[in-house]
Amino acid sequence: MRIIGKTAAEIFDSVRLLTQSGSLKPGQALPPVRDLAVALEVNHNTVAAAYKRLVTTGIALAQGRLGTVIREPTVLGEQEGTAFDTSLADVASGNPNPAWLPDITTAFARASYRPRLYGELTVASELAAYARQWFAGDCPATDEIELTWGAVDAIERLLAAHLVAGDRVVVEDPCFLSSINTLRTSGLQVLGVAVDAEGMRADALEEALCAGAQAVILTPRAHNPTGCSLSAQRAQSIRAVLERYPHRLVIADDHFALLSVGDYHSPIPVSTQRWALVRSVSKALGPDLRMAFVASDPQTASGLRLRLASGTTWVSHVLQGIVQACLFDAGFGARLAQAREDYARRRDWIVSALTDQGLATAGPADGLNVWLPLERESQPVVFALAQRGWLVRSGDGFRVRAMAHGLRLTVSNLEKVQAMRLAADIRASLGRG
Repeated sequence: MRIIGKTAAEIFDSVRLLTQSGSLKPGQALPPVRDLAVALEVNHNTVAAAYKRLVTTGIALAQGRLGTVIREPTVLGEQEGTAFDTSLADVASGNPNPAWLPDITTAFARASYRPRLYGELTVASELAAYARQWFAGDCPATDEIELTWGAVDAIERLLAAHLVAGDRVVVEDPCFLSSINTLRTSGLQVLGVAVDAEGMRADALEEALCAGAQAVILTPRAHNPTGCSLSAQRAQSIRAVLERYPHRLVIADDHFALLSVGDYHSPIPVSTQRWALVRSVSKALGPDLRMAFVASDPQTASGLRLRLASGTTWVSHVLQGIVQACLFDAGFGARLAQAREDYARRRDWIVSALTDQGLATAGPADGLNVWLPLERESQPVVFALAQRGWLVRSGDGFRVRAMAHGLRLTVSNLEKVQAMRLAADIRASLGRG
């Protein structure tokens, strides 16, 4: 290994090339700053600047007194979805119930379409009007409405427009799988903040912001994986914290808005200068109709449009037309209400069954999942449940900082009898049977 260069940029390029060629391997330590400065006959600040850029871009990892080492390559974490090749009863997928998803062929037949060309409005006027009415009273303003390919796409584009690699981002801990993957593949540092039955803890959020976090992503309702939602009091506490940091980017991911049983309590204070409220339709319409509405301030909307402009500049108008046909269908509201009640009923079934077995869930749940906290590592319980015929999701994949001891149980297709058997099997797998 021979690092060369006289400027910070040259030293950075030299280390990057050595890493790409395999001469520097993950876990290998770089020379101390002063030692390399002496060897290269440059000021130690030049080497320090190069090392800082290596850390910021995710090539190296600063370990304080232990020095700077080459970082392990980012690997894709767990993904949501059904294991179609398993014979186990699947309560791990995170998917909606297909019975409540619309018939796309019927929606397509109702959708009006004409070819769109570059330069036209990126958001159909009818959908923009729908979004403004939907967002009214839930965020500081509704003048700026954009569409993205789902909530995760919105979050990724918003972060890319406003942050740089190495910036710190606050998320709930445990955290949604796709949010974890998005942040890590973007080279951003993840700061986990604990959640309880009322949502993200305001005191822990304050600590993270004091530590230099540049953005906050939080889930107002149906947090995945715990199912918790912000209470009115907790939302007020979070707004009070964020008011002291008006320049931080705040993203509220209200992904379950169409199906949530809880009220929306905004965590975004009026004083926040960069904010976005994201509402997806994919839980109600299905992953294949993945689309999200984004309301934001003008500066944030401009940044989002800039990120969209590098592609096609808009979400497909074919998709917009189908989504509009579904949302505007005369029976859509009644179908939503039935789906909402059905998911709530299935959540109640598993919560009651677990309670009967002496097992306490994380608190009132909303969404497609119920979270069962555990006192010890969850993976052995997952294996034991697999032997009893169940595919469940371990809490390990959702952890950010602390170990997430728990099981996430997807209730979408769970019948009452199944819930009772699952609860009994969980108790037995914990050694309590």
